[in-house]
Amino acid sequence: MPAISIIIPVYNVEKYLRRCLDSVQNQTFQDWEAICVNDGSPDNSAAILLEYATRDGRFKIVTKENGGLSDARNAGMRHAQGEFIMYLDSDDFIHPQTMEIAHFLAVRDGSDIVSFTYDRIYRPQLMVRHILKMDTDGVVPGRMHKKYNPASVKTLVTDDVYAYATERAHNMFNPRRRWLIKHCQVWKNMYRRSLIADTPFIKGILFEDFPWWSAVMLKNPRVTIAPLPLYFYVPNFGGIVLSAKQLRILHSLCDGITDAYTRYKKYATEYQMRMWSVQFKWYFIKWAFRKVRYLDNKADIADARRRFCELEKIGALDAPSCRWMRRLRTDIHQFIKGKCKNAA
Repeated sequence: MPAISIIIPVYNVEKYLRRCLDSVQNQTFQDWEAICVNDGSPDNSAAILLEYATRDGRFKIVTKENGGLSDARNAGMRHAQGEFIMYLDSDDFIHPQTMEIAHFLAVRDGSDIVSFTYDRIYRPQLMVRHILKMDTDGVVPGRMHKKYNPASVKTLVTDDVYAYATERAHNMFNPRRRWLIKHCQVWKNMYRRSLIADTPFIKGILFEDFPWWSAVMLKNPRVTIAPLPLYFYVPNFGGIVLSAKQLRILHSLCDGITDAYTRYKKYATEYQMRMWSVQFKWYFIKWAFRKVRYLDNKADIADARRRFCELEKIGALDAPSCRWMRRLRTDIHQFIKGKCKNAA
């Protein structure tokens, strides 16, 4: 069995796929398999996958009907054999030492999760070039060439993931800032397979990372935090998140909140529930409520009102812990009662 299985969902990405697969093939760590899930891609992606699989047996192809990102990740997980799991979106790519560093730290620290981060210079650089109508495909991040000594990487090891995982924005002068595991993107971590094997992604929703990550945190994983920019995130200028209707985004966020809150209400300790609510739940409720202002017809507004009524009914809007959360809950209650048409 390989040490690491990297799961790569593939759909309509022939323009970027070779760069993604090359970044895996060029890893300094060799003991891996790449589970490439062709999610019914109608473009030339299948031929590119076959080319790499023929040349290097570590690339495995799983072909299925289109079912979305969550379904593709779940399919990849069913075929993965590695002790550790990584996720890589097929229009992104990784630093050549990503697997080497993550595996070294996981073994050294006995960790269930090794958390790194993405290059925060590369993505804004692409966004600016896109706005200026300049080429974005040929841009190579300078940090791709940086060499690291895994044994010298500064890390923080914790058995309390809730003390560091957050959706909050923190002051740049906060001394703990560099150690925070910010946001829920699954591709910023390597996971022990036994930790996540029984935690599938919710099929058919956007922002599926949030309920999945919430469920994983509940298992009290041991985490090594290494704030290195090892992942290179490429904005999908015409992708599903940017073009999706606001109501679908609202539905997906409410589905994620409902799933995670129901799980926490049943299984979480008081500490886990409190920390998750403060660091994650209310931020996603706020995000969902903001979508109301973009709804422009009575049917969609009524649909949104129904979703917030459901959150109220299960108790997800209970116990706001600070002023802005209490104000948000009041605004949502007013919206539910029909006393306002749009979110503030």
